[in-house]
Amino acid sequence: MSESLNGVIEAFLIFIGLEKGLSTNTSESYRSDLEQFAAHVSENRKRAYWKEIDATDVTDWLYAMSESNSSNATLCRKLSALRVFNRFLLREKLTERSFMELVSGPKLRRKAPDTLTIQEVKNLMAAPDDSKPAGLRDIAILELFYSSGLRVSELCGLSLQQVDLEGGAMRVYGKGSKERVVPVGSKAREALERYLDHGRPHLVRPRTGSSVFLSNRGIAISRKTVWVMVKKMATLAGIEKPVKPHALRHSFATHLLTGGADLRVIQELLGHADISTTQIYTTVEGDRLATAHDEYHPRSKDAL
Repeated sequence: MSESLNGVIEAFLIFIGLEKGLSTNTSESYRSDLEQFAAHVSENRKRAYWKEIDATDVTDWLYAMSESNSSNATLCRKLSALRVFNRFLLREKLTERSFMELVSGPKLRRKAPDTLTIQEVKNLMAAPDDSKPAGLRDIAILELFYSSGLRVSELCGLSLQQVDLEGGAMRVYGKGSKERVVPVGSKAREALERYLDHGRPHLVRPRTGSSVFLSNRGIAISRKTVWVMVKKMATLAGIEKPVKPHALRHSFATHLLTGGADLRVIQELLGHADISTTQIYTTVEGDRLATAHDEYHPRSKDAL
């Protein structure tokens, strides 16, 4: 293993790829953050090896990023990557002490996720043109996002073998290739059946594989295409706020919680490793309850 700054980063990326099974996007995010830090300490602090790094190098980097108007969320993400990497260095004995122990990042208040109202969801589902194969596909995509709480990467990677329409369920491979089974609601099942019977056959090309959702070229639909489609359908539906695929996943979780679903069940459906990640939806529900209290409770009205 090369002990140069970037050489060790490469070894780390190989390690987490094998050990953690992280996605390409996550690995590239780690690479970007760590190479940025390495460039900073090399150019500004004259460091050549990781064993030379200390907490002052990290705080100096944080200060430089703050001066460049990086958001608190960005700083927290970069620090998280550096902490994971620091543990790798200690494990491989490439540094004798942690350079993260004395580092405290910015306080980050987790923002409540953007969600749609039930009426906005209905309007969104009605936006695609169901007289065209691509329209049947888009309806099925939107319905599955909302019915099953899928991530966009999970939906794009969905194969025919993972879908059990008769049983109303799907096997999904999430972050770290972790498998979970998610239910498919009746509306989503109907939309998916229509797409598979009357839409997908028109999109199939000679080299089409087993992907459920196909582009107009007959290959697995890309994340970018899905993002563009969702944005376009939201505009057609008259929804003024920005709508991304993840908004339907957030709406799925929030509406389940509002309906009385247990938080642990929602955690399992979303594929969250930690319950604290799922707890962000209680913020949305808390805000909704506070608004309802202000609007309807007699002692909350200014006139009383």
